[in-house]
Amino acid sequence: MPYKNRRSSYSTFILIFVVLKIVLNLLAISHFGFHRDEFLHLVLADHLDWGYKEVPPFIAVLAKITLSVFGDSVAAARVFSTIASACIIWLTGRITVELGGRRFAITLACLALIFSPAMAASGYLFQPVVFDQLWWVLTVWLFTKYLNTADVKYLYWIGAAVGFGMLTKYTMAFFTFSLIIGILISKERKLLFNKHVVVSALIAVVIFLPNIIWQFAHNLPVINHMKELRATQLDYLKPVDFIMQQVLVNGLALFVWLTGFLFLLFSFRLRRFRYLAIAYILIFLFLLQMNGKNYYIFGAYPMLFAAGGFAFERMLKRTYFLLRITAILVFVVPNMLLLPLVLPILPLKTTLAFFRYTHEHMPVLNFATKWEDLKQHPMTQDYADMLGWEEMAQKVANTYHSLTPEQQKHTQIFADNYGEAGALHHFHKKYNIPDVVSLGSSFTLWAPDNLDGKYIIYVDDDDNVERRISPMLESYHKTGEVLNPLAREKGTRIYLLINPSPKLNEIYKKEMAKKRLE
Repeated sequence: MPYKNRRSSYSTFILIFVVLKIVLNLLAISHFGFHRDEFLHLVLADHLDWGYKEVPPFIAVLAKITLSVFGDSVAAARVFSTIASACIIWLTGRITVELGGRRFAITLACLALIFSPAMAASGYLFQPVVFDQLWWVLTVWLFTKYLNTADVKYLYWIGAAVGFGMLTKYTMAFFTFSLIIGILISKERKLLFNKHVVVSALIAVVIFLPNIIWQFAHNLPVINHMKELRATQLDYLKPVDFIMQQVLVNGLALFVWLTGFLFLLFSFRLRRFRYLAIAYILIFLFLLQMNGKNYYIFGAYPMLFAAGGFAFERMLKRTYFLLRITAILVFVVPNMLLLPLVLPILPLKTTLAFFRYTHEHMPVLNFATKWEDLKQHPMTQDYADMLGWEEMAQKVANTYHSLTPEQQKHTQIFADNYGEAGALHHFHKKYNIPDVVSLGSSFTLWAPDNLDGKYIIYVDDDDNVERRISPMLESYHKTGEVLNPLAREKGTRIYLLINPSPKLNEIYKKEMAKKRLE
């Protein structure tokens, strides 16, 4: 049937699943607390620029809008993430329609995506990852629209999507190149050989250009960030772990996306969209070679879920009503039961009980509680990264307010890593303490020129005070420690450093100068 004569875009029907996704995110929106990465991204709102050491600037603009419009609560921070997650579901439904799917295909694709552990876990925190996924899915939908209509306006929108995607996360470049190579390998390559593709590419470059300029002006920190990430985290990841995680992270919905992937490769009906499967293969192999984290590829799964919904709709005819219901129950319900392990929709105590149960009865899921240190823990690293922060800020405030007003005038607060610094920045007005100083991550870019207070409240997750700093102090004493046993920051100590020698400031200035060049 000609594209323009199709009966329905199923827009109203798709909205059912969009609303379901929003409701689930709202159940989790204020639990358990801020994630360490959320603190980092929120602080960027106070230092708007065209780039940062870890991320491009898009997340900073969203942070500014969030704090200005919605406030500084945990729930407020996650409003845009919820909107992005809902848009991903909407676009997945629309991609399913573009592939030729109808109501059952949309139902299976959207429900599989909503309750996929991978997508649920990555779709509620205020982090670039969910917005990165959104640009990936939007780009795929625009490509399918262009393929079905040959309307060049979709090429222009693709350019804009890629440009804003690059301002969100640099992984957009890998995905875009994979899509382009996939199309060039496929029989649809002729659609790319026209002047409008050049215009689309120029649109993307113009949007992304300010960040390119910023990167060169700051000695390409993205390269140094990737080197540091590889040395501290990625080198610990093994290719076999990446492969197994891709098999496991979507739960039983694996069979939906895997079927979709195979249909894209071999089905005659989806032959025009084969480039999507080729793109998945390319990005998979690239991340496997680069020791990429498992979530780097999550943005590619919605298109495979869409194809999977179409595939099962073709295999299970309308007359196979019971088989269709069974397919939905088998591929979705088990993941629904696991949802509290990846999306904090339940209170903390109940969630911990879930983890204990899965440890005892479903050891195949133990990878979810294996942190970057490759050790097993009582809960996921993301959940642990949401605990203990306000306790730390309170104890820093107690130390500060124990000083006399005259001593407070000569006091600075220093945090060792970006999570601690971000938490102290976020809570500093609430607890009436000075803003924090740190050389962690992008905090280096706006750190003061000197660390020369007579009193320094030092937040340390290592043994820096005893091992490095103590010879340069008149005296010091520990004033507090993060005690929450579930917090990733458990054991982080708060020290009061008294009368540091000028040598400490010299070391600080050297480290700051070095990190600003990295």
